[in-house]
Order: sequence, then structure tokens, then C-alpha cells
Amino acid sequence: MALNRLRIGVFGGAFDPPHNAHVALVQAALAQLGLAELRIFPTGDAWHKKRALSGGASRLAMAQLAFEALPGAVVDARELRRAGPTYTLDTLRELQQEHPAAELVLIMGADQAAWLPQWHGWREILEMAVVAVARRPGTADGTPFDPHELPDLPPGARFENLMLAPMDTSATEVRTRAAQGQDLFQLVPPAVARYIDQHHLYRST
Repeated sequence: MALNRLRIGVFGGAFDPPHNAHVALVQAALAQLGLAELRIFPTGDAWHKKRALSGGASRLAMAQLAFEALPGAVVDARELRRAGPTYTLDTLRELQQEHPAAELVLIMGADQAAWLPQWHGWREILEMAVVAVARRPGTADGTPFDPHELPDLPPGARFENLMLAPMDTSATEVRTRAAQGQDLFQLVPPAVARYIDQHHLYRST
């Protein structure tokens, strides 16, 4: 970590919906990574998602509800406003222009990190940002992620560990339970559960 250098965290996702594991990750990042702020980016046109996402306005509203109580967390809507596919590289370029003296810290899970070579402009991403990889000790995630196993890893690529408590919550589980009319208050922040119920999200009828 560069001494006395402003660090800005970058955490993107569909947030369809944001759930308690997302909140726990943001809390851990703010506590462990020395961030001045953590920018949270609901994705726009997610090129890698096979299913259609819920409307951007709903996902933005839920993200704001999920993270508003966390000091240092800022929900940023720019990817929702961007035309065409959403690429993390474009967001990092914009942030670098806005904060040229800052160190950008891209936060992701170990499963995402293993797929980095599939990302658009992944080598440039690694030249622009530190990658903080979220790890959950004691879980059966298979072989631990080793960045040195990535093909053609750019010289100087930087990785850090972000330690999380085991948590099984997933957005798929939340959507399934919502579709069945089940209670969501153990899976998502209360304000998000109320939003899903009031707007009848994830229900076929």
C-alpha cells in the first residue's frame, strides 16, 4: 500500500438484489483496506449475464437502501447511465481521470478473480488497480485462487486479500424465495426486503 495515498475502493455487481453477503463484504473492505471511500456500481448492460436483469432504477434504489448506513460507502449510478455493455475498464478509466493521485482498489470474489482473463481489457485493469480478492476461510471453495496462475500476468500486478466470514446468501436464493412469497428478512437488509415486497419484484404474477 502506498503511504499517504488516497485509496478508493471499486465494487461492482448486478445487485439484483443486494443482500447481506454484499453488505458484509462492503463492511469488511472498509475495515480492512484503508479506503477513503468505497464506490459501489450497479451494473448497466451486463455483457456476462445470461438472464435479463431487473430494471436499473430498482437495482439502484435497492443498492442505496442496502448501503446507505455504511460510512464511506457511496453508490455510483454511472454504469446504469452508460450506453452499451458495461465494462469495469471504462469505470476505472473514468475514476482515474477524476482522481489521478488515488490508488484504485478493485474488489471481487475469488471466483471472479479466477475469470479475470475473460474480462474486457483485463491486463489494463491490473495495471490501473490493486485487486482485493475476498476470501472466506473454512469454506469448500475448491482450490484457493493464486494470481500467479493467471496466464500472461502483467508485470507489477498487485493483489491483496480481503477476509470474510463464511456466508451462503446469494441473489439467486433471494429471488427464488421472493417468487414463492417467502420471508426475506434473514437474507437482505430490512429496507431492501420492504422494497422488494412493495414493488412486487421477482414475482411472476
